[in-house]
Formats: sequence, structure tokens, C-alpha cells
Amino acid sequence: MHYASLMKLLLFSDVHRNLKHCKRLVELSAGVDVVVGAGDFANQHSGLDDCIRALSPITRPSVIVPGNNEREEALRETAAREWPSAIVLHAGGMTVEGVPFHGLGGGIPVTPFGSWSYDFTEDQARKMLEACPTGAVIVSHSPPKGHGDQSADGVSHGSVALLEAIEAKRPRLVVCGHIHDAWGYDGRVGETRIINAGPKGVVVEL
Repeated sequence: MHYASLMKLLLFSDVHRNLKHCKRLVELSAGVDVVVGAGDFANQHSGLDDCIRALSPITRPSVIVPGNNEREEALRETAAREWPSAIVLHAGGMTVEGVPFHGLGGGIPVTPFGSWSYDFTEDQARKMLEACPTGAVIVSHSPPKGHGDQSADGVSHGSVALLEAIEAKRPRLVVCGHIHDAWGYDGRVGETRIINAGPKGVVVEL
């Protein structure tokens, strides 16, 4: 399988309509090849347009997934209108700059936040991950179980289905967010690097 010899990625998650974070991400994007946004651009479905518009000066290819604060359809419609370089992935994938990416949005497992939250069960997530190729970059709003998923009280909120997919598919990198207390987590499952990116942006080389 052929990959680009070196790719510089800007990773982020959970900007939650914070325009200062968006401005910083636009600035950081100038020095990378691909931008990866792991969901939660809005706050409970509010402010999505403003946030995506603030990110729209990013001209690098940008792979984004919906978080639990916005739905796939709304993100696709807004990105198509406001952010031409953004590619929305959810339950599917594509190759960007020679590297396969697979997207998985929403809260997994189902959150306790109620009907406004865009959530999926573990079984739904397993089906959405079936087509992920070996060695891809997985962009998931939710972290895998036991990795970058602990809240301040020490409770693990990650996805078992995603952890199973990592063990089976051996992705090169998993980019996630969702659990704010774990922003900045950088760990591994086997040879797979897992990063809970957070809103300030993390630059890595692939």
C-alpha cells in the first residue's frame, strides 16, 4: 500500500463556536498539508454557520466529522456553502493526498445529554466502521474506550466499537475529541497513535 512519504496534519476538535480558536486554526493551517476537525463546531446545534464561516479561510484539504453538537446533514450543508476545502466524512471514507481517511461522527456510546445530542450506539458504530481500510487515519468525534476518554472524575466514556476497530484495522492515527477533560491526550494502542486534539490545534507528521 502506497502512502505519501510525509504529511503534516493540523488536528483539532471541540471549537464549540469559539471564533478565537477558529482564527488561530486558520493561521496554523498555512504550514500543513491537511487539516482534520473531529467534530463539535456548534453548541447544541447553535452557531454552526458562524463557526464554519470563521474556518473557511483554510484552503488546505480539510477532513471534518460531525460531533454530537451538530448533525451530519447540517454540517454537510453548511460546509458546502461556506468552506469549499472541507470534506465531511461520516460512516465512510476517501483518500486525501494519497492517504485513506475514515470518518465517524457523533457521540458514541449514546450520551446522557438527551434528545438534542447527535449520538449512536456501539452496534451502529461497528457497522459504520466496517468499511474502514487497514492503515487509514480514523477521524472520530468520540475517543476509543480507555484512551483519551476520561472525565475529571476518572470515568471512561469512550467507544468499545472504536477500540475494536483500532485493534482490527490498525489505523496509522486516530484523531478524536468529545471528552474535554482529556484534551491533549497522546497515546497508543499497539502502533496506532491516538490524539484527543482539543480546540487549540495540534500539528503532527504522518
